[in-house]
Amino acid sequence: MALKIRLSRFGTKNEPHYRVVVAEERSRRDGDAVEQIGAYNPRSKGNPLTIKLDRVDYWVSKGAKPTSTMHAMIKRARRAAAATA
Repeated sequence: MALKIRLSRFGTKNEPHYRVVVAEERSRRDGDAVEQIGAYNPRSKGNPLTIKLDRVDYWVSKGAKPTSTMHAMIKRARRAAAATA
């Protein structure tokens, strides 16, 4: 069972919202997820990404691999968390 950390789309047409989820690699994009660990709203001002970095670390330690998009977003979230701390 290969796990991925990826975005799952919800919302309406022309109003995208995304959930950051841990899901099986072979499941559909909007299919059943193992756990929801954050949200992404690309149309919002300010900080569009909210993510639980401790859960990301947990799932990566268990073997989950982020997609290339999520890898970049996680790096950005870590930098923002370090700047505020």
